[in-house]
Amino acid sequence: MRFLPILFAVLAAPALAADPVNIRPDVPAVTVDTPDGPVEISRTQDPEARLEGDWAKVARACPPFCVQPMEPAAGVRTIGELELLDMLVDPEVIVFDSRTPNWFEGGSIPGAKNMPYNEMADRLGELGCEIDFDGWICEDVPEIALFCNGPWCGQSPTAIRRIIEAGYPAEKISYYRGGMQVWRMLGLSVTE
Repeated sequence: MRFLPILFAVLAAPALAADPVNIRPDVPAVTVDTPDGPVEISRTQDPEARLEGDWAKVARACPPFCVQPMEPAAGVRTIGELELLDMLVDPEVIVFDSRTPNWFEGGSIPGAKNMPYNEMADRLGELGCEIDFDGWICEDVPEIALFCNGPWCGQSPTAIRRIIEAGYPAEKISYYRGGMQVWRMLGLSVTE
């Protein structure tokens, strides 16, 4: 009888993949610094994991949910998950979740900071730009990466175009087009 609780615990636990589900063959996880301390980003080991809710939707009305271009503006580099992970561990780079706060609070990429797409062009002072009569002077600014909900989300492309127009150099901007939908599809860690 004393083994019954252990048996139930084993049966209730999610099944683990037969082989490890790494990020790359040689990288099982990446640790990023966050304001709350280090956080490990890895992929789920549950072979039964599935996307649910909004992340599983494949048909959204366009407009507003239209497929976004690979290059949201000339000079901006479009990146994938591995490049974004490299940026998250680089202390010289800032990764922004450009979604509205309610989306950010519902789960984001560990280490990303929230700066909503509709505020970014007005908040360039936080990135080292100086206000000018014609916009911003952005000379010695960090490299940044932006993402939103996925290939159908226009928040990051809109923010990118607006901050470039305001004065932020396009060559200092990367765009993670896959966004939260692809991040979640790959089973990568998400903040609570």
